[in-house]
Amino acid sequence: QVQLVESGGGLVQPGGSLRLSCAASGFTSDYYAIGWFRQAPGKEREGISCASSDGDITYYVPSLKGRFTLSRDNSKNTVYLQMNGLKPEDTAVYYCVADSRCWVSPGEYDYWGQGTQVTVSS
Repeated sequence: QVQLVESGGGLVQPGGSLRLSCAASGFTSDYYAIGWFRQAPGKEREGISCASSDGDITYYVPSLKGRFTLSRDNSKNTVYLQMNGLKPEDTAVYYCVADSRCWVSPGEYDYWGQGTQVTVSS
């Protein structure tokens, strides 16, 4: 049974940083894509980034690429999202997702974590 467990969310002031982690378990090999979506209050889920099984990283929102960095450590079955220069509009629940490949649409992902809240506020 595949499980994705996120950690690292919390309250941070504008301009601050957080690093989210997602530990994956239950996959029988490293051949899976893993990434992050987020959902702000009253908005649809938005893709942030995804790492394919061979390490290619896609950022779905160009404006986030300079502030958010995705990395994957297959030895730990973990993916990280480093978020710098956080803004109030980054406030959202952040979800780890996984599937056989990276998808733009959230509906294509078979596996989701429970989500971790990120709140950016002074």
